[in-house]
Amino acid sequence: MMTGLKIEDVGFGGNGVGRSEGKVFFVPFTIDGEEVSVRITKQKKNFAEAQLLSVDIPSSFRREPGCPYFGRCGGCSYQHIEYDRQLEIKARQVEQTLKRVGRLNDVPMHPIIAAPNEYGYRNRIRIHVSDGVAGFFAVNRLELVDIEFCSIASDAVNESLTELRSRVLRDGDYTLAERRQDFFEQTHDAMAELMLAEVEKTVRKGQSLLVDAYCGAGLFAKHLAGIFKQVIGIEENQFAVQKAQQTAGANERYYAGDVAAHLSSVLKEADASTTTLLLDPPAIGISPAVADSILASHPSEILYVSCNPATLARDLALLSSRYRIESVTPLDMFPQTAGIEVVVHLIFVS
Repeated sequence: MMTGLKIEDVGFGGNGVGRSEGKVFFVPFTIDGEEVSVRITKQKKNFAEAQLLSVDIPSSFRREPGCPYFGRCGGCSYQHIEYDRQLEIKARQVEQTLKRVGRLNDVPMHPIIAAPNEYGYRNRIRIHVSDGVAGFFAVNRLELVDIEFCSIASDAVNESLTELRSRVLRDGDYTLAERRQDFFEQTHDAMAELMLAEVEKTVRKGQSLLVDAYCGAGLFAKHLAGIFKQVIGIEENQFAVQKAQQTAGANERYYAGDVAAHLSSVLKEADASTTTLLLDPPAIGISPAVADSILASHPSEILYVSCNPATLARDLALLSSRYRIESVTPLDMFPQTAGIEVVVHLIFVS
């Protein structure tokens, strides 16, 4: 059955949000302010998921997508929206999530940092292969969309994709990357540089110790090593730690193993008043043990880098019992997609 709907908002994840007869509707590829016709695909008690059939009154921010696979491929959510509007939507989503999930009344938002390149930025993609089809999963389905070119991937990655597709492939997943690594690296090099600059600008001057938890190969630790007397990186991935140790300066130390255990030990020995803690956890956020160590040792400053506003909100709700949130700065690390990076600055108060 076709339903007419006005889109009131765009939620985190990229779906437009509308309401009709007391029920919330989630509709992909729509923009707040639009009037659309939809077909319900999944019905629940208080909400429904729907397929977009037509845009009856389009937003002034609607544009032609830059990729022929958009709307079928599940990788991108926002190619139909002007880029400046994408930034406004993502910043609003961060603030709303922190207020709703974290129950934070006052969120000191700073302007979102835009990407210098909307397209052609990903230095790594994962291609799925099944029954001779090589591509990405379709929107909300496990079916594969055959992909010859990814518009948000770099030229080098797309060259690798062309080469991959020229071969007879076994079913499975294939990672195509500009650099071969056995550990996580940021997928957008230009935005990683802007994120480093934002963190360096934000960190308080005169601190002695930087503790970089979930440090990877030392992206933040090495960039900031020159402004701290000592830098300690903690990371579970031993290959990342080995990479960090290869170029470690005299004031750098790196520990491989359980982050919570090492962090507790390091913070107990540190002078909290001159310690800066940098947190860059995976999407699941910090563990309860890590949160307990922080609240018990209370380093004077925290910089929390997150790729998941929901788990960030949860963690900030815990930390705000002893920390004041100074600033929340979103960064558009993943243009055209629903992803967003956030840098939060916290100061110990009691």
